[in-house]
Amino acid sequence: MRLLFLGDLVGRSGRKAAIAALPGLIDDHEIDFVIVNGENAAGGFGITETILNELLVAGADAVTLGNHAFDQRETLVYIERHERLIRPLNFPVGTPGRGTALVKARNGADVLVMNAMGRTFMHELDCPFHAIDEQLAACPLKVGADVIFIDFHAEATSEKQALGAHVDGRATVVVGTHTHAPTADERVLPGGTAYMSDAGMCGDYDSVLGMQTEEPINRFLTRIPRGRFEVSDGPATVCGLAVTIDDKTGHATHVSGFRKGGVLSPQAMDFGTT
Repeated sequence: MRLLFLGDLVGRSGRKAAIAALPGLIDDHEIDFVIVNGENAAGGFGITETILNELLVAGADAVTLGNHAFDQRETLVYIERHERLIRPLNFPVGTPGRGTALVKARNGADVLVMNAMGRTFMHELDCPFHAIDEQLAACPLKVGADVIFIDFHAEATSEKQALGAHVDGRATVVVGTHTHAPTADERVLPGGTAYMSDAGMCGDYDSVLGMQTEEPINRFLTRIPRGRFEVSDGPATVCGLAVTIDDKTGHATHVSGFRKGGVLSPQAMDFGTT
């Protein structure tokens, strides 16, 4: 099985690049399942129902979120209608939406998509490690689901690496989001879990995390906000992670980072030999 994940879509530039690229990537590489992190898709803050539907039509099978999940107030209402829109599962009890979804892949596999948020330098939520453990116990790999994918939306690389080691062998993929900078540590862990500390963003890298540079620089210099953060709308780099999965075990056999377009050096999509 072939799985593709695209990192945080930031604003119009990022989402348009991802939407334009997805159909061709799916067809050219015979991809069975696509997950996209969409928490920055609407002007850099949250996601609208219209954008969500555009991503699903383009080929995304599930859309994950993060700390900006509810920045668009309409999300509080429409998230209940969309089982494939997944917010962090360690939000407080009673938060609208769901933190997991079991979705059918193009090859017929059942994919459990999970979204969790870290706590180091982030909002103080419930423990993501315990929350993920509960889900893995309720729906074990190759018992409840053929593939288990975790988008860990976290700031600290140490927390991401610790989670990868903690669930190694019990999940198919653990990939970090939130920092918007692609890391070079993609690998298959000893137990068979594909791991990458951060997939990077789909957005304009001639920026500060996808935002125009003036206001972030001002705040670092003066600590005084002068205005809103505005999304940088230059050419976007589409960043993500490509994973090949053993259908018998649900473990990863090959993993590769992916970059296309914009100002970053390209990295071709690579699923290895089959």
